Amino acid sequence: MQELQALFKPRSIAVIGVSSNPKKIGYEIFKNIISSGYEGKVYPVNLEGKIVLGFKSFTSISHIPEEIDLAIISIPAAFVIDVVEECGKKGVKALIVISSGFKEIGNIELEERLLSITKKYGMRMLGPNVFGLYYAPSKLNATFGPQKIHPGKIAFITQSGALGIALMEWATMRKIGLSAVISMGNKADIDEADVLDYISHDEDTKAVIIYMEGVRDGRKLMKSLSKVKKPVVIIKSGRSEVGAAAASSHTGSLAGSDIVYSAAFKQSGALRADDLLQAFNWAKLMVMQPPPKSRECVILTNGGGIGVLAADACEKEGLKLSIIPEDLQNELKKIMPIFGSSKNPIDLTGQAGSNEYYNSLRLLIKDDRIDSIILLYCQTAITDPLEISNSILEAYNLAPNKPILVCFLGGEKCEEAMRRLEEASIPTYEMPEHAVSSLAAYCNWKANWKANPTISS
Repeated sequence: MQELQALFKPRSIAVIGVSSNPKKIGYEIFKNIISSGYEGKVYPVNLEGKIVLGFKSFTSISHIPEEIDLAIISIPAAFVIDVVEECGKKGVKALIVISSGFKEIGNIELEERLLSITKKYGMRMLGPNVFGLYYAPSKLNATFGPQKIHPGKIAFITQSGALGIALMEWATMRKIGLSAVISMGNKADIDEADVLDYISHDEDTKAVIIYMEGVRDGRKLMKSLSKVKKPVVIIKSGRSEVGAAAASSHTGSLAGSDIVYSAAFKQSGALRADDLLQAFNWAKLMVMQPPPKSRECVILTNGGGIGVLAADACEKEGLKLSIIPEDLQNELKKIMPIFGSSKNPIDLTGQAGSNEYYNSLRLLIKDDRIDSIILLYCQTAITDPLEISNSILEAYNLAPNKPILVCFLGGEKCEEAMRRLEEASIPTYEMPEHAVSSLAAYCNWKANWKANPTISS
């Protein structure tokens, strides 16, 4: 863990290859660092020694009078070796090598030379062929991705640069908070296992998402996964022969057998998601809500059809619909029309407004016999989604100690209502099946840890 302190919590940073041209990667990285609120010292390095964004630049890292914890290198691959040697002599502790042109294009020898120099000087290296690193606790955005990132509790580790940058934008637009974004690239030195070892002790991270194409050291990764006592969700590409070939050519990684990966992830307590949206849906619940006590849940809805869809999804995902106790059913019947249903799914009918949602949710939340709640709402002409969301918040605040997941189906007002709920740490989903899948994943993670003594010990 201590080995990566200079990477995640550097006291000083040198950005090598900072052009005065705003269209260059080095410029963007330097701009993001100084714009993100980073409180350490930062130095631009370029051959011209020009002023960049108001900072005096140095023609070489060796000319910087201060000690440097982290050097970020964004120059052509042909010049990287000499610069890394210079960093080693300077006493730099960690490197982020943005530069591409190494193993990913078959230039294995150059990457091996790069690694040998870092080892000679005891430097840890992220990369090469990465887009950088974002770490919210340090107020550090050392990437050439988006400038503004919504801080939160999900760490995202990605082997794909373009995908990682795009997902940073996507998550920010949806106000999904990120504690860290780490671009792995070719993983010549630092790999996912190293990052997991660090993140596992990070109090600002509650869940981890990993996008990977291949693994360099499977045993090392499994050992690290088994030690992370927080949910880890993995998207492993290369399931098909075509995908595996593409992954190999992308970063020079071997994709391996998909069946073996799935078994290894499960054995080490990690969850495997089918796609990126599913991974973020799962992680969102895990950082916002407490773990479910059991696989039993209650569906509360104003529409029979959407309730049936959710019930079908529960059976498919291995969740069980709770049997509503008779006394609780009697209380619920007082809230709904006579043609409503107090059984599970609880159907308040299309006439249900904010009062019906508040009173029924209040009963469910305060009842210790109910473990988890999936709340569904279909927009109607006689109800206001914003009022419904307010009633949900009022009821939830009475006893926010059990998982609650929400799905609003409708127009723009439903989108606004769901944004309000998420700001209050109530996860929302576009479709009922997404909510069910997320709750099932949370149950699966909890079950994995209980069932495997090597994990839970």
